[in-house]
Amino acid sequence: MRFGRVPLAEAEGGILAHSVATAKGRLRKGRKLAAADLTLLAEAGHHSLTLARLDAEDLDEDAAAIAIAQALVPDPQAARLALKPVGTGRVNIVASGPGLVGLESARIHALNRVDGAITLATLPDLMRVEPGAMVATVKIITYGVGQTKVEAACAAGRGALRLLSPVMRHATLIQTRVHDHESGAKGHAVTAARLERLGVSLDPLCIVAHDEASLVQAIETAKGDLIMILTGSATSDPEDTAPAALRTAGGEVVHFGMPVDPGNLLFVGRLGARPVIGLPGCAKSPALNGADWVMERIICGLEVSASDIMSMGVGGLLKEIPTRPRPRRQGERGETDGE
Repeated sequence: MRFGRVPLAEAEGGILAHSVATAKGRLRKGRKLAAADLTLLAEAGHHSLTLARLDAEDLDEDAAAIAIAQALVPDPQAARLALKPVGTGRVNIVASGPGLVGLESARIHALNRVDGAITLATLPDLMRVEPGAMVATVKIITYGVGQTKVEAACAAGRGALRLLSPVMRHATLIQTRVHDHESGAKGHAVTAARLERLGVSLDPLCIVAHDEASLVQAIETAKGDLIMILTGSATSDPEDTAPAALRTAGGEVVHFGMPVDPGNLLFVGRLGARPVIGLPGCAKSPALNGADWVMERIICGLEVSASDIMSMGVGGLLKEIPTRPRPRRQGERGETDGE
């Protein structure tokens, strides 16, 4: 592609690099100039213009953008993504349903290294999105780019984007109470709202005494595809009430604790083939916490291992909750600390 200032008499067929005023209004940048446009520009006193001209081997910005977007998502129905109409060298890629963003980061980096004029920006990997949310945007910065570069970008990024859809439909939340006045209504409502965003229904309120025997019975009778346990007193050790009850019920504890704050006091386990999440106390708040990351991934069919959880520390310092009774910076220890 050639770019630069040219005399008005030689401008026909060029792509206008910058918007220009005429007596009949502005000619917008990106416009391919026709003879009638040159007349208007001459009448407005313009003698030269900054233009882009495509060479024979170039694709214009829109053709390049749609080619790359189609390579990234070759089967939109299978990927659960949709391509929006192209314009000004841009194609937005949006979610067709709820789920988690699935990226092949190495492919995306390779695509962005092909040429500075070819760009792809995405949401973070495994970020939860709702239907219609923009997942990625392809943008061609210049007015055209070489076809060989476009082909290289398509090859580098082919199939690199998808949406991980929920595979579970039904969950059980078991809560314990330490004091008789605790209803469990808030924890149930907040959890139901979290699940609803991914199309998962929650069983009716289940609250039992905070003792191992009561928890064992509730775990054994739980019906959900996913079982969650939210205790009235924080789980502070792998041998505490909730992990012990899971083992007694025939399950196993895979990992206790996570390097995400709020969310430290979480555990994950299994009861047969069903995953179990021991929720930290901060899950009673609708604010983002480490349990969201684990719950969303499990619901969308990803296995969350001990190694996965221990790798969440980078980026795991989440926004401070203003209502926390004991802020982290004070270094005080209490029932809410690290939950």
